[in-house]
Amino acid sequence: MKFSIDKHEKYVVLKLEEPKFTNDNTPALKSEFILLNTEGYRNIVLDLSAVKECNDSQDLSSLLVGDRLCKNAEGIFVVCGVNKNIAPIIKMSNLHQSVTFVNKLDEATDLIFMEEIEKELRGGVDKG
Repeated sequence: MKFSIDKHEKYVVLKLEEPKFTNDNTPALKSEFILLNTEGYRNIVLDLSAVKECNDSQDLSSLLVGDRLCKNAEGIFVVCGVNKNIAPIIKMSNLHQSVTFVNKLDEATDLIFMEEIEKELRGGVDKG
């Protein structure tokens, strides 16, 4: 599985650089989510902009793993760059009801920063 990782202070971007999302690359993707989570990343962005095809909604189940890991760590899992071929499969599988999807990477990072600021504000209020 080909992918790139761009680590930042508050989040990490994992870009899947495969033309197809298949059950061949799903296990490696799940493993990478677990590894990043273990490294302390609670906010993960999965960029699917290079992925052009997905034939089975089961292959997308790895997204639920990433989402669950981030939620358990009090973070957020965001998927961006979904193309028009994959969008109907996501809708059909109801993934959009549990996983956060945005159109572009900058929207994903904005969302993460808003969540982090909100957490800091809530934390500050609780302590005072």
